[in-house]
Amino acid sequence: MLAHTSLTLDLPDEAATEALGQALAMVAAELTPNAEGTLIPGSDAQGRIHLQGELGAGKTALVRAFLRHCNISGRIKSPSYALLESYEVSNLYLYHLDFYRFSDPAEWLDAGFRDLFKNKALLLIEWPERAGDLLSAPDLLIELAYAGEGRQVTLNALTDKGIRWLTALPQTATKYLRPPERSADAAC
Repeated sequence: MLAHTSLTLDLPDEAATEALGQALAMVAAELTPNAEGTLIPGSDAQGRIHLQGELGAGKTALVRAFLRHCNISGRIKSPSYALLESYEVSNLYLYHLDFYRFSDPAEWLDAGFRDLFKNKALLLIEWPERAGDLLSAPDLLIELAYAGEGRQVTLNALTDKGIRWLTALPQTATKYLRPPERSADAAC
């Protein structure tokens, strides 16, 4: 049986959020430099990342940093109104979806996104809970929350692939690791 693995980080500022997005791109897109030094996705890169959190918690900022590190140039728009922004880098399709505007899970079916899940792609989905139980568990669930001036992020690996991603994160991405909380009994 799959062990549930999670990691909680404090992100004190936007730079920390960007660093985490870049680190996630490195492992999820299997980025490696080509002969010119440009990062390109690995041939087996694919998977699904769900992002949850209140409005303004940093979901889109994290995805933008992820996509920018995958060499997406130009303006990276939030898919809040279009529902989907798609990108192609080398041999990898990247789909950024936002279900915030869904008022009923059936809208996910009506939107015709089911076919995207069949492609060899990396899907980054904001507000996945708005699709109800129509989506299966992602490889990685990212939960962002306000924490004073910064954010707290919890990364939950829900598949073997998600566990590989978490364990492969470079130390620079985990420098804001939140220490495990101690119970009152442990303090005695």
